[in-house]
Amino acid sequence: MVRPVVTDGRVLLDIGERLLAYAEAEGATGAEVVSWLEDAALTRFANSEIHQNVAESGVHVSLRFVADGRQGVASTDRLDDASLWRLAETAGRIAAVSAERDDGVALPDAAPAPAAEAALSVATSEATPELRAEAARAVIAEADAAGVTAYGSYATTVETIAVVNSRGVRAAGSRSWAHLLTVMMGPGGGTGYAEQAAVDVAAIDAAAIGREAAERARASRDPVAIAAGDYPVVLESYAVADIAENLGFLGFSALAVEEGRSFAEPGRRIGSDLVSLWDDGADPACLPMPFDFEGVPKERVSLVDRGICRDVVFDAQTAAHAGRRSTGHGLPAPNTYGPVPTNLVMAAGDTPRADLLSGMERGLLVTRFHYTNPVHPKLAIVTGMTRDGTFLVEDGRVVGPVRNLRFTQSYLEALGGVEAVSRERRLVRGYVGGVLVPAVRIARWTFTGTTEH
Repeated sequence: MVRPVVTDGRVLLDIGERLLAYAEAEGATGAEVVSWLEDAALTRFANSEIHQNVAESGVHVSLRFVADGRQGVASTDRLDDASLWRLAETAGRIAAVSAERDDGVALPDAAPAPAAEAALSVATSEATPELRAEAARAVIAEADAAGVTAYGSYATTVETIAVVNSRGVRAAGSRSWAHLLTVMMGPGGGTGYAEQAAVDVAAIDAAAIGREAAERARASRDPVAIAAGDYPVVLESYAVADIAENLGFLGFSALAVEEGRSFAEPGRRIGSDLVSLWDDGADPACLPMPFDFEGVPKERVSLVDRGICRDVVFDAQTAAHAGRRSTGHGLPAPNTYGPVPTNLVMAAGDTPRADLLSGMERGLLVTRFHYTNPVHPKLAIVTGMTRDGTFLVEDGRVVGPVRNLRFTQSYLEALGGVEAVSRERRLVRGYVGGVLVPAVRIARWTFTGTTEH
């Protein structure tokens, strides 16, 4: 049976209008209401068997109450008038005891929010447990054929978001996404990973994802230890997505620039000519959403153009400080991160994926990174581990699996060492949106530690 999904933003806009009126009655000089409805379903599998199927639908409402240069934020999932009024009272009390901001609290002015093409798929909104089960069956069949065991999940989600503020912002829209991921484990410590994300569930190729992970799990059996040190590497898209997102959080935010902790400077070279990176919330290939959590239309922002820093993303507060306009990258209040890019895209290259290893005398092929954390934000130095398929390459060929390695690496230096970029790109599910990236070959990557098992 297909569950009905509410995607009419007018319902959420009406909630916002009511709550604005209550906030003004409580003394707010400015207010912002963010309402979102999430209809999410998830099928999990482990030990090559489906073990869980869950579905959840709910509305969340958040109010930012502004008065006398102070703000208070409160939220609820109760939509009756009495609960919304209590929410306004609560946010008002929080604002009254909060510190006054010297720079005030910036709310954006009204602007038309364009509709994102292909943001919502009917097929995804109507996805059934049976559809996800068939996909899990296809993944597990590939694991069985390779003699490994499959674990993973398949999520289908529809989000409807509405933003209303006291300065005339009225924005509402819906988006859908499907996300299949699997980790496979086999004899001799072999592990493999693969994932795919898409707006339309019909674009997910479950058998291909299962085959990719199963082949890695089988190929990574009985890995050997190698010494830490500097190696040339080929990074699969999963690892490249980690680089892009970390750089987005660490440096391509106007707040990071304002606070002096960003590496981003217009005109500064931070990568090779092969590296171009931008953020585009309207790109149909990248889980689009036409506006941010302040109701501001998302702009396409060039972050790196052929290795040169170009710009960073802004929300209303940082834009007010810099004398700019918001680029549509605000997150829900209260927000200590500042604006961040949420629909990152890296330009494809002209090298077939299979040719990235060509000419590598001795190096490593890395599937993905795990547990990455910044060590020095200004230099974009990050530490983390390889995971789920790390292979030794000699004379342009994979010769065998190696045990996972710890690295401590400047992601900026890595971009500067990019020697080749694949034509093929993959959409990876990010923290907030999608990350569309190719695989790359990098001249040198610093591995600082080894693992014994």
